[in-house]
Amino acid sequence: MAYAVGSLALLMLALSPGAFADETITDAMFAVNNTWMLVATFLVFTMHLGFASLEAGLTRAKNTVNILCKNTAIVAIGLLTYAICGFGLMYPGEFNGFLGFAGFGLDPGENGMTIAYANGAYTYWTDFIFQAMFAATAATIVSGAVAERVKLGPFLIFSTIYVAVAYPIVGSWKWGGGFLDGMGFYDFAGSTLVHSVGGWAALAGIIVLGPRAGKYGNGGTRAIAGHSLPLATIGVFMLWLGWYGFNGGSVLSADPGAVSLVFVTTSLAAAAGVIGAMLTSWTVQKKPDLSMILNGALAGLVGITAGADAVSVMASILIGLIAGVIVVFAVLGFDRLKLDDPVGATSVHLVCGVFGTLAVGVFSAEHSFTTQLIGVLCYAAVCFPSALILFLGLKYTVGIRVDETEEDCGLDIGEHGMEAYSGFQIFTTQ
Repeated sequence: MAYAVGSLALLMLALSPGAFADETITDAMFAVNNTWMLVATFLVFTMHLGFASLEAGLTRAKNTVNILCKNTAIVAIGLLTYAICGFGLMYPGEFNGFLGFAGFGLDPGENGMTIAYANGAYTYWTDFIFQAMFAATAATIVSGAVAERVKLGPFLIFSTIYVAVAYPIVGSWKWGGGFLDGMGFYDFAGSTLVHSVGGWAALAGIIVLGPRAGKYGNGGTRAIAGHSLPLATIGVFMLWLGWYGFNGGSVLSADPGAVSLVFVTTSLAAAAGVIGAMLTSWTVQKKPDLSMILNGALAGLVGITAGADAVSVMASILIGLIAGVIVVFAVLGFDRLKLDDPVGATSVHLVCGVFGTLAVGVFSAEHSFTTQLIGVLCYAAVCFPSALILFLGLKYTVGIRVDETEEDCGLDIGEHGMEAYSGFQIFTTQ
């Protein structure tokens, strides 16, 4: 009994806020920190189920297998490429601030499993797997934007190159201790480093691909409804749940004060995003559009991701509310430009990712708006052109768009020879 009480007292001491201020981390605190980081990792993993469900729900039934196949393959590609070279590119150690490489593969070294690795915050393997989940997320963003008309093979080639090379290199500029980190650029969990990096690639993809057949014509826009709003709604709630790991894990320890603050700012920004998008849609479109409301939740989450630990609770509500308004006008604006994004990925991840990054410079006295803007422009200057070159290269070599017949019949039959809903989808001329 005395041993149990003593053990409990030791654990409580380790969990106390003062334990984080002390440079000496106990074994118990090391275990708690590492466990929380692994929990956060599997929460981020559930976001892939959310993306798959959201994208499938907002697109037509005849393309569901294709959506699910892409989202499954991207997780595998992201994890494997990050293990082979991505981790070494993103965290090269001492480098010139622009490009460095720690080497291929993974090596925990002598201290990788000890408190010495990250001052008791996590082990080397936990560090890798948490960051690898972020890498896979960046590629997933592109999937929804180019849905219903992209060839599977070329898309997977693009995803492999982009997530293996482009994402970790630009990520090193901040998270790897590069030149933007030295300037004071701040992106807590990836409004820019993950979301706008994926968003710039999504924009390049939809420009090169062109719109879906029948989307624009006669001077107007034809709404192409998704086949399952319940599935899309489930996807958003799964993403919201996963965001607690995405943002909460980015504290990089189990610090009770920091993690709980991030949970609150994340939750309130998402809630405000829902309200902002609902009221805006109700006003502009005369009816509350559920797809806009769902994207409003995601807009709030993306918007707060850059500064979830750096802004006040009330500021997080304002950020989410503004993001919810912005995303509605962004969706409508892209349609007016005839840039066809079936799920609104560019509006959510690119536009609101940029907004959220800049918002840190507005709502946090510790960070400069000018520096935030410089960071956003640096990522735009590299990510968009590199993605555009990749897509154009694939277009003029192997081709990236399915033919008209395959698009009409659905990518499930054309690309996979199977249906998501057996006996439901048939060849049509619609």
